[in-house]
Amino acid sequence: MPRLRHETLSGLFDLLYLALMTNVLLSVALLPLLAALFSPVFLLTAPLAAPGLCAAFAVFAAHPGPVVRTFVTAWRSSLRRAAALGVLTTAALVVLGVDVRAAGRHPAGAVVIPVLAVLIALMVATTVLALVALAERPAARLRDVLRAGLVLSVRRWYLTLPSLGVLGLLEALFAAKPALALALAAGPLLYLVWANSRWTLTPALGTRLVSGVASNPPRHR
Repeated sequence: MPRLRHETLSGLFDLLYLALMTNVLLSVALLPLLAALFSPVFLLTAPLAAPGLCAAFAVFAAHPGPVVRTFVTAWRSSLRRAAALGVLTTAALVVLGVDVRAAGRHPAGAVVIPVLAVLIALMVATTVLALVALAERPAARLRDVLRAGLVLSVRRWYLTLPSLGVLGLLEALFAAKPALALALAAGPLLYLVWANSRWTLTPALGTRLVSGVASNPPRHR
């Protein structure tokens, strides 16, 4: 029993450290976005969130490995591709958001807006899966992880919906209390998104759907 309690407490402290340190590192990575949160240049800094998210997913995948070193290494290695993915996603969401606003003033808005909302959800889901795939397979090409994310987000929609729900909760918390959301909620909620997304990506990570890497099956933690 004492040994069991020690192992249980040690595991809990490890998870607590993982969540809190990930929150700290993610906050540092998102400083440009946070600084421009309520300014006109917010959209210009939004793509910089992608490398930070990818690094956080890499930390979760490497657990119980070193948190800080894994985060920094993953952030550097994913910076170019993750930022490019962030630019693409931000541009697409802006266009879709403008279309939703325009459709709201049109009689056909009742039909068009739900379609646009589905496209927005699909874009977000594809991006998240692509970032998780990049965290797992750093050598993969951007077009391959995007293709895998798009295909599997639709094919395994029953896993996509819970991830979108958790992301919606995180967004609501961030909109209400940005500091508290990043300090307390970001790590645990993103861990849930990562775990679910990694399971969604199992067919891609275990085959050559994400090319440029060895076709080893994913490790389940």
